[in-house]
Amino acid sequence: MRAFMAIAAGLVLAVTAGPALAKPAYVPSTVNLRSGPGTDKDILGKIPSGSLIDVGDCTGGWCAVTWQEKSGFAIETAIDFSGRVPPRRISRPRYYVEEPPIYYAAPPPPVYYGPYYRRHYFGPYWGPRYRW
Repeated sequence: MRAFMAIAAGLVLAVTAGPALAKPAYVPSTVNLRSGPGTDKDILGKIPSGSLIDVGDCTGGWCAVTWQEKSGFAIETAIDFSGRVPPRRISRPRYYVEEPPIYYAAPPPPVYYGPYYRRHYFGPYWGPRYRW
């Protein structure tokens, strides 16, 4: 009976210690949660960018992950193992300042001194008169 109790206690300890061995990680961009390691496996869901996940064992460029009680595999290159999430940038509304319209004054009219046709007007005709 003692051996059975020792084995049962060991199993309970092993089952509860499994999630404790998982490391927290950060996903900087949206990642597919797949049913197995490889791009040919089915997609179980998409892990949105900025999510914290628990990472288990990583082999062959794929990691066993748990996200929102869903287990699957994610590609290792898309996971940040620092365990911290960078602060979210707050987008501030843009304010536009309405300025009063700018009006420009019209230029002054040109000033002509004397009749502009004086040197070409030699009589009853417009334009130069040539005398031969």
